[in-house]
Amino acid sequence: MSDDLPKLIETDGNPVPDNHVVGWFTSAGGKRLRYAIFKSDVPVARGTVVLLQGRNECIEKYYETIRHFTDRGLWVATFDWRGQGLSDRLTKNPLRGHIRRFRDLETDLSIFLETIVLPETRLPFCMVAHSMGALVALSMAPGLANRIERMVLTAPFVELSNQAIPTWLTRLVTRLLRLTGFGWISSGRDRFPRPFESNALTTDIGRYARNQALYTAHPELRLGPPTARWLNEMHRAMDRVNRLDHLDRIKVPTLLMGAGNDPIVAQQAIERISNHFRAGRAIIIDGARHELLQEADRYRMAALAAIDAFIPPDQARQPQPGAVSQPG
Repeated sequence: MSDDLPKLIETDGNPVPDNHVVGWFTSAGGKRLRYAIFKSDVPVARGTVVLLQGRNECIEKYYETIRHFTDRGLWVATFDWRGQGLSDRLTKNPLRGHIRRFRDLETDLSIFLETIVLPETRLPFCMVAHSMGALVALSMAPGLANRIERMVLTAPFVELSNQAIPTWLTRLVTRLLRLTGFGWISSGRDRFPRPFESNALTTDIGRYARNQALYTAHPELRLGPPTARWLNEMHRAMDRVNRLDHLDRIKVPTLLMGAGNDPIVAQQAIERISNHFRAGRAIIIDGARHELLQEADRYRMAALAAIDAFIPPDQARQPQPGAVSQPG
C-alpha cells in the first residue's frame, strides 16, 4: 500500500456520508488499518456505535446503515479489518481472505477502541457487529464490560450452516494444511461476480447490485474465498465462544439477531447460545438472509427497529426473546 492519505470511496447511488474523518491506525505486526468516524449533526451526540464488519466487507458497504445511526444522533466509528478493504493485505495475492491468528483481529479491535474510539468519539459506546465481526466481539466480550455498554450481533458467525462438506472434515483438512505450512491455500475458486439469483446474502436486488457495483468499480476493496488457515482459526474461535464458561463471563447486555433464511450461519446455534447466555437474548428475523443490514426493507427495518430499541442504553427497551416474523 502506498503512503497516500486514506480515503473513502463513493459510487453511483452510494455517496459518502457527510461530516466524517478518515485515517490510519497501526496494529499488531505493523499492519496499517483504515478507520473512519462519522459524526451526527445534532449538537450533543447520544453516543457512539462501534460498527464491525463481516468478512469481505469494507466501510463503503455500510454508508446506508451509518446514515441511519447518525440521523438518530449517534456517531459511528468503524474500520477495515486487516486483510480486507483498504487496510493492509496479508498475502502476496491480495484477494486471498487470510488471517494468521484470530487474536490478531482481537488486537485490531482493542487498539481501535483504545486509540481511536475512546479519545475521539462520544460516550456511551455501543457495538453493532456482523458475522465475522460479531464473532470477534463475542470472543472479546468478557473483557468489554468497562468499555462497551451494549452489543448487537447480527448473524454472528458461531456455526456454519448447510455446508457441502461435513464440518468435521473441513476442520480436519484445514488443520492439516495449517500444520504442514499450506494454510495460505484458498478454500475455493473466486466466482465474482455472482448472479443475484444464486446469492446467499440478501433478497434485495437493489442493495445487492449496489454492493456488486462497488467491488466491480474498486476491486481493491474486495476479497476472494478464505484460506484454509482463515477457516481453521474461525472454527477454533467458534468452539471457544460456544463454551458455557465463556458465555457465563460476559456481562455486556447483548442482543443476538439471527436471519431465518440464512444459508451461512445456523440460526439454531444462535438460539442455543442465547439459552446459555445470561447477558444475552436472541431474536430471529424470519425470511431474511445473512446480511440483515443489506436486506430488503421488510427485513432490514425490523432489524433496525430492534437495534434502535436496544441502543443507546439510556433509552433502550429490552427486546423480548423469540422470533420476529415478517410477511413473505
